[in-house]
Formats: sequence, structure tokens, C-alpha cells
Amino acid sequence: MATVAEWIEGARPRTLPVAVAPVAVGSGSAHLLGGFNAANALLALIVSLFLQIGTNYANDYSDGIRGTDEVRVGPVRLVGQKLATPANVKFAAFACFGAAALAGLALVALSGAWWFLLVGVACIVAAWKYTGGKNPYGYLGLGEIFVFVFFGLVATLGTTYTQAGRVDLVTWAGAVGVGAVACAILVANNLRDIPSDIDSGKRTLSVRIGDRNSRIFYVALLIVAAICVLVCAVRHPWALLGLLGLAPAVPAVVTTLKGAVGRDLIPVLARTGITSGTYGVLLGLGLFLA
Repeated sequence: MATVAEWIEGARPRTLPVAVAPVAVGSGSAHLLGGFNAANALLALIVSLFLQIGTNYANDYSDGIRGTDEVRVGPVRLVGQKLATPANVKFAAFACFGAAALAGLALVALSGAWWFLLVGVACIVAAWKYTGGKNPYGYLGLGEIFVFVFFGLVATLGTTYTQAGRVDLVTWAGAVGVGAVACAILVANNLRDIPSDIDSGKRTLSVRIGDRNSRIFYVALLIVAAICVLVCAVRHPWALLGLLGLAPAVPAVVTTLKGAVGRDLIPVLARTGITSGTYGVLLGLGLFLA
């Protein structure tokens, strides 16, 4: 039976800044639009956090029962390392999805955006189908699209809309930037796992485009995030704080471009996760100050 510490590690807490970033940027944008609502922002954060944790447990379960995680490096794999039964990990995933659904229902009720219920259902289905089901799209090289759309666009735009009732160019730019950094985390993860993914038949985007192109793609995503800050700063100079949020990624970029592999890429993954949080929080703060 897994210990509490192993369950916490299995939730992959280093990925949680990905859930915080879109809420911070979306709330900052809502403030600019004159509609910031602290209660709705808190509910959006709860939804985002539980969706992220649920997705992590779902991936642990699905990869574990397929045997994909048996030779991986990196964080704890509850199923792959036989620390917990697949049934318990699956239950944990759906418990988190359920908590996200309840918070989402409250958010929809308070905001009056009832059509967001369909968006919420799509988020949960997409989170499960990433590595679950008969034809998981994460095994087909489509994981980055899921991350960009749901943890970038949907989460950021949804946070703003459920507070201000509308979005603008700054909201879209922030959403693209948040999604780009979130994608960079996945690219760093898949770059590290190329050898084991090839052996297990998992055709991630990194497996498809190769080692060198994955490294270029990683850097390009961070450049896109920087450009999005500049777009926001055209009208709101305080948004330039978002560039400071990208600072933790500088050593990660250097390590990646030097050709680090395997365990040497774990710090890159960790720093990119931190960057997701600092980028989102500082860009969101800049929008608030504006």
C-alpha cells in the first residue's frame, strides 16, 4: 500500500504551477476588463488544480496498466512501481475529476455561463482520453495539443469569461503564452522519455519529430511565451513582469541545447514547471497593476 508521501508524489506536485498560471493570468485580464471576482477566481483555481491532479493520476493508471511506466526515470509511478493497485489510482483520478466538476458547477452557477458545463465535460473526457481508453491521443503525438488547448486557452479564457463576461486580445495573448509554457513542460518530459517510449510503442510528438527537433520546439515555445508578453505590454507595460517569470527557464534552455539526456533532463522539467508558475503569476500581477 502506498504511503501518504507516495500518493502526494504520485500527484506530481511539480506540475501544479500549470494549474495556477491560467487562473492568475485570466484573473488579471478580468481585472483589466473591470470584472475581477475573487470567489469565481478561487473556484476556477480549485477546478484547475483538481483537473491537473486527476489527469496525473489518470496518466499514472493508464500508463501503468499498459506497462509503459516500468522503466521510466522521474517521479513516482504508483501503478508502474506497484506501490498502489490500479483500481485505487483510477478511483483517485475520478475522485479528483468529481471535485473539479462540483467546483465547476458552482462557478457556472455564480457566473451564469451555463454553456460552460459542456466545456467542463470536454475537459474531463480529454483528461481521461490523454492516455486512457483504446486509442489514447497522447500515444499518437497529440498530447501537446491537449495541453495547449485545455491548460492554456480554455483555462485562461474561461477564468476571464466567468468573471468579466468577455475576453479581449490581451486575454488571448495571455492564454497562448500560458499554453506555450505548459506545452514546453510536456516536451521536456517526452524528450527525456524518447528511448523508453520507443520501446513501449508510445508515439509521442518527441518520438515522431526526433531528439533535435524536440529541443528546438522546446525553445520555440518559450520564445512564443515571451512574444505574448510583449503583445500584452503594447497596451499595458506592467505586463513586462511576465518576462521576469521566464527567467527560471534560462538554465533549462542551456541544458536542453547542450544535449542533456535521461536523468540530466529532470532539472529541465522541474525548472520549466517552476517557470509556468512564475510566468503566470508575474504576468497576472502585471495585468493587475496595469
